[in-house]
Amino acid sequence: MALDMVTLGVGRMGCFMVAAVVIGALLPAGCAARGQTPGGGNKAATWPPFQLAAESNPRPARVDAPPRKVVIGTVCHHMYGEFPGLEARCEELKARVEEMEKQPRAKYNCGLDLVVLSEFSLNDMKQPLAMQALTLDSPGFVYFQKLAREHHTYLVIPSIITAGGKYYNSAVLLDRQGAMLGRYDKAHPVPDEPPAETFEGGVTPGMSFPVFDCDFGRLGLQICFDYMHEEGWHELAMQGAEIVAWPTQSPSVTVAAARAVNNRIFIVSSTWRNDAVVIEPTGRLAAELRPTGEKVSPQEDVLVTQIDLEYRLLPWDSKLDNGEALKRKFGNDVGFRFYPEEDWGIFWSNNPAVPIDTMVRWLGIWTQDQYEATARQHLARARAQAQGK
Repeated sequence: MALDMVTLGVGRMGCFMVAAVVIGALLPAGCAARGQTPGGGNKAATWPPFQLAAESNPRPARVDAPPRKVVIGTVCHHMYGEFPGLEARCEELKARVEEMEKQPRAKYNCGLDLVVLSEFSLNDMKQPLAMQALTLDSPGFVYFQKLAREHHTYLVIPSIITAGGKYYNSAVLLDRQGAMLGRYDKAHPVPDEPPAETFEGGVTPGMSFPVFDCDFGRLGLQICFDYMHEEGWHELAMQGAEIVAWPTQSPSVTVAAARAVNNRIFIVSSTWRNDAVVIEPTGRLAAELRPTGEKVSPQEDVLVTQIDLEYRLLPWDSKLDNGEALKRKFGNDVGFRFYPEEDWGIFWSNNPAVPIDTMVRWLGIWTQDQYEATARQHLARARAQAQGK
């Protein structure tokens, strides 16, 4: 997956082909090479040879939309060792949520919009599934329903659950009133060691990738080992997900960053170790937390940051001056992170009266989406002419 991070630095015109190269590299093994039959004979090439995600951009920009800020809280919380009991675990996590609530009041003068807790938050992983799994009306879920309501935030609470006589590794989404908006069942649980043909001690793989309409935007969910499988992220993007909450025991950043770039999404990880991150659609880190030890205070293992879903990706342009041209004109009304080594950056407005599109038009440059759309149109005509169509 190093390809994903390297090819993004190829320059303006080279960027047109990045998504094609990366997504093409993710095709299942055994796919026939473009322009060849499985037996090796040549055939007329079709284009594109795969379904596009990032380039097809299922979330067309809302032109001249005002800023859409979202305050996100997540954790890198060490939960190894003896399970303290459900009540104690709930209190332990409540302390983290309460710390998350304090920070945006001071930093952004507002409350939380989304809290993401870690995989297996409510489970004693040393017990068999029948003893650790919770029903959706269990005291653990009721506890966090009350917490979501008190803090007026959406909250993702992961747990092994039992439903319909089966076990699932799930993430339940609570709305601001504490109601269950829905759940996602992990579609790619980890296989148990051979010769077993089970997953994670007997959980049933999920069968769908739901996207939830929240008052701030569209939210998808993935869990831990899902990060190694592109199809879930792709499906969420095709349904218009803007943020994907990713409770996980893996602190992976590189692979998750590739998912963010390929599918133009923000990813929020919530982990047990190493780090918790918010990855932006450039594949770079919008925010990162690295606790200094295993047993730390709530102040040290929570991460709170604000993102803007009405962002624009801008490629390198001499008029942009790596973002400084907009800064000179609009001052603190514009926010951005530009990466010269990647030849692009992410830009947003901090002033509802001056949308980011107004700023881009003033400068007279195209967004990355506009460059890619133009490239596709020109390439489609050129290929059609080459094939005599």
